[in-house]
Amino acid sequence: MKWLGSFLLLLTLVVLTDAEARADVLVLDFDEAVQPASAELFARAVDNAERERAPILILRMRTPGGLASSMQSIVERIFSSKVPVVVYVAPSGANAASAGFVILLASDVAAMAPGTNTGAAHPVAAGLEQSPTLFEKVENDATAYVRSIAEKRHRNVELAEAAVRTSHSYSDAQAREAGLIEIVARDLDELVQKLNGYKVRRLNGEEVTLQLQGQRVVHLERTIRERLLGFLANPNIALILGAIGLLCLYFEFNHPGAIAPAVAGLISLVLALYGFHLLPINLTGVVLMVVALGLFIAEAKVQGFGILGLGGVLSLVVGATILIDAPDPAIQISRAVALAVAIPMALIMVVVLRLALMARRQKVHTGETGMIGLIGFAETDLRPEGWIFVRGELWNARSDAAIRQGEKIRVIGIEGLQLRVEPITSVSSSRQASVTDSPTSVEARSLGG
Repeated sequence: MKWLGSFLLLLTLVVLTDAEARADVLVLDFDEAVQPASAELFARAVDNAERERAPILILRMRTPGGLASSMQSIVERIFSSKVPVVVYVAPSGANAASAGFVILLASDVAAMAPGTNTGAAHPVAAGLEQSPTLFEKVENDATAYVRSIAEKRHRNVELAEAAVRTSHSYSDAQAREAGLIEIVARDLDELVQKLNGYKVRRLNGEEVTLQLQGQRVVHLERTIRERLLGFLANPNIALILGAIGLLCLYFEFNHPGAIAPAVAGLISLVLALYGFHLLPINLTGVVLMVVALGLFIAEAKVQGFGILGLGGVLSLVVGATILIDAPDPAIQISRAVALAVAIPMALIMVVVLRLALMARRQKVHTGETGMIGLIGFAETDLRPEGWIFVRGELWNARSDAAIRQGEKIRVIGIEGLQLRVEPITSVSSSRQASVTDSPTSVEARSLGG
């Protein structure tokens, strides 16, 4: 039995050694603004790399920047990762600005493709320019944060601070020469080749030599949930979905029972709210958008000669523009999208509401209610009952006042199958015939009976 135990132990060691030897180089493509959904995506990628014991995780990045809170979450996950993280700004022509520069600075190995640039990490905060003291505090805090990262990674502290204080931006060659990055590689294959045998010093002081010879390069695919979150986290998409949802529900309220607009509206509105939930919301923007809806309704009801409607459009555009409480343009709603949503939405709401109000004011022309107020002629004397001709039909009618044959009458009520009428004026039989085209045959007279 000893030989069996030794064999099983040897087999286990061989399997584990083979599994470790075949560990893949994992690559995550990051081409978006830094926001909560992307921070969650990066955290899952690191968890996956740790679970599979990957030798490295490469974050191939192109980003205009994003939220500081999400950037800090990514940096913290890089620092706590058990797997070395390589941040690679690529392809040629890409950039890693603002929050992307800080993420690049925090990596175990920083790399860039030729023709790329990074930097411009000066903090931007809406409204703080009006308070120099507060803005200085924000700037100093951001500078200290970047300085601590550069010191931990033994990178050029002075140039890292310059990217924050004066928005300096560096090309790949400048960053390599200044010691902000370690590697310049044309593509992913060259990067992996240069990383093979590269010594990485981790934050705990441990030095790891990367052995990547013969390793497969595997690209991490996003889950359906992550793709949906990335799609909804785009503030422009969230705004468009919200507008579609409101218009569909508005149409349903004006045409109850259509069902399809209600379903589409609810789905669009829920997706929009979820997308906005992922982003920082400015309450002033929300209030302005609610005011805009009120102005649209007022324009349709009181005939504001376009002034109320124009005010609603301006309120909606401004509210949509400042709806996302993030000064970085990368995650703000663009003014072009705000205008493209606000103007059609205003026109549709005002026109549809005005048509609905006009239809509500119009007289009913069908059913019993539609008979009230109709004008006709007495076919016989009404003392107090008799026959009248109205709307192409003969009706049995009753009148409190005596009405002679040929007099003009008005319907004032309905009692079962009998109409209540009142006299208006008398007209000649010839005029009656020419105006009403009253039937003379027995067959025609039987229509109202």
